[in-house]
Amino acid sequence: MLKPIQIGPVTIDEPVLLAPMTGVTDKPFRVLVRRYGSGLNVTEMIASEAAIRETRQSVQKAEWDPSENPVSMQLVGCDPASMGEAAKLQEGNGAAIIDINFGCPVRKVVGQLAGSALMREVPLATRLMEATVNAVDVPVTVKTRLGWDEHTIKIKEVAYRLQDVGIKALSIHGRTRKQMYKGSADWTLIGELAQDPNIEIPIIGNGDVDSADRAKLMFDQYGVQGIMIGRASIGYPWIFREF
Repeated sequence: MLKPIQIGPVTIDEPVLLAPMTGVTDKPFRVLVRRYGSGLNVTEMIASEAAIRETRQSVQKAEWDPSENPVSMQLVGCDPASMGEAAKLQEGNGAAIIDINFGCPVRKVVGQLAGSALMREVPLATRLMEATVNAVDVPVTVKTRLGWDEHTIKIKEVAYRLQDVGIKALSIHGRTRKQMYKGSADWTLIGELAQDPNIEIPIIGNGDVDSADRAKLMFDQYGVQGIMIGRASIGYPWIFREF
């Protein structure tokens, strides 16, 4: 039997979560997967500066349905002050959790030192999260990758630093930015962190989980506290019913 995840004061009864995906995880899709059993929905990523300006697109992305409660709103950016302000606004919009994107690999995001570019800028990433945690009362989480490329695998350092500044959970995609979505996800370091006695926050694994059998293998083999499903749910939202 799968165990609930505790993210700060928020209890997630089903530890199989919907990963945020730009252009996919809009409100109608999220409502659908919640109906099929997603334990937690995360919105499409919202640029922190756009959230502050309350652009039409950012407001639309932040809309959520009561059936999704608790909902996690994901922000992306690189300026600590702006991220803190944007997080506070989303807390006011009803977010139960604020998630920060350290994983997006697309050029226009990493070109602004946001998304997975932060895996090369650990001091900036730490300041960013410290500002966000201090700005809100709800728990703050991070979704990231293993590193920028095979030469800069910094996930352990990032995990320790972010735990120290107060994040409440870490979701890890088992690829580097260089890999994009190619090749196979490597869960080795995800498992090491999930079983590290010095890591007290939940570690949630992501990457290549496309069935209940695969998810069970990841829980059993790597000891993660949660699993995040992304691309496998596209066109197959009832995958969450299998758990």
